[in-house]
Amino acid sequence: MKAAGLAVLLLVAAVLAGCAPPLDSDQVRICRQALPALNPDKASFRILRTKMLPEEAGIAIIYEAGGAGLPRHDRAIVCRFAPSRLQAGRQVLAAVSDDGGPLSPASLYMLKRFWLNTPDAALADPGPLTGQPERGVKLTPGLAVALQHAVSALPGMAIYALLASAYALVYGLIGRINLAFGEFAALGGVAASLGVSLALLAGFNSSGTVLATALDMALIVTIMHALVVARLVLLPLMGRPGQHVLVATIGLAIVLQEYMRLAQGSSIRWVSPIFDTPLVIARSGTFLVTITPIAVTVAGVAFMAAGGLLVAMRRSRFGRNWRAVADDAKAAALFGVSSRTVYNQTLALSCGLAGLAGTIITLYYGGIGFAGGTGLGIKALVGAVAGGIGSVPGAMLGGLLIGAIEALWSATLPIGNRDIVIYGLLVVLLALKPGGLFGFAGLTPRRV
Repeated sequence: MKAAGLAVLLLVAAVLAGCAPPLDSDQVRICRQALPALNPDKASFRILRTKMLPEEAGIAIIYEAGGAGLPRHDRAIVCRFAPSRLQAGRQVLAAVSDDGGPLSPASLYMLKRFWLNTPDAALADPGPLTGQPERGVKLTPGLAVALQHAVSALPGMAIYALLASAYALVYGLIGRINLAFGEFAALGGVAASLGVSLALLAGFNSSGTVLATALDMALIVTIMHALVVARLVLLPLMGRPGQHVLVATIGLAIVLQEYMRLAQGSSIRWVSPIFDTPLVIARSGTFLVTITPIAVTVAGVAFMAAGGLLVAMRRSRFGRNWRAVADDAKAAALFGVSSRTVYNQTLALSCGLAGLAGTIITLYYGGIGFAGGTGLGIKALVGAVAGGIGSVPGAMLGGLLIGAIEALWSATLPIGNRDIVIYGLLVVLLALKPGGLFGFAGLTPRRV
């Protein structure tokens, strides 16, 4: 299993590392917002092409301008930014050129001070899809809206499926819940943002290299912390009756929160978006159904990891040892299976899944705070219970279900009541179907 997992990780890293230098979304947005200020009032725009100029630290946009009684014609703008390997510095506009030539320093100052730094610039942003309603498969309005909500829910569903699987791995082995998985996800997210910063400081220009560095950093950090936690906290409590592990992991969650706050500060380290230029996949009139490459990438990696986990649990030596220890640890020891080794491997694997979930949060949503894992972990626990916390496939399906419910509620009902409903679902499930929708039916089942 280790070799196969490493091979898959290296393959993904190699494919991603071969990607072309990315469009910096923040730079593209700033350059695009300058268009209304450089054209006549009430002009309309259609973005034809956008490309990066890596050797000049700039962005070039080819667009069509016209409307409001003006003839339509193609124009171009080139925005150059201050060369910087830090994320904040990459957004400093240094020069602008259009069809009339470069803007003077005074004109550039006026553009930045009295237009780009005002809310009006954001409101007047033409957007990457302006004037392109003809793209995509034609659908009815209802289907188009439903498809948009479905594709938007993919990253969230992937996050909850990974975390729910982590809960099931540990609970299925020892019959105890580790309530610190949300904090491990936050730790993975913070490590991923650090990986992005290190990749930029090292001068890597490829988005694939940046993504691979973030993923590797998150996995290394979370797995190392998992092994330390297993040695110092969880293994000494493994054979004890009662809820010692549950209480210990509550304390562990608090310790990890404070540890991240002291190490990284209380503010979120935001990561500049990459691969987020929307792609049109369907339309209904002027309504466009879009998806971003980063959403496809993170969801695809997560579902590949989930599929690899299911295969490993069924066919690998680790999966056989895990089932043996879960069934009867003493009998497994008679056949040479060390329960201590299996527990270390399980905790490292489950925390690695949590770290992958945190990486998805950072890369897709932009970042996660030191305290952001608490609510995330509890909602993932609801998914694990809903699917059957003693079953890895069931917990995975439960996580997908929670992600779908959250997306559906956010799209159709007041978002302020969303978390209350999800937590209420946990109470209802524990009262009426404690084994979960895809798990056992009795109150005192076998764990596996």
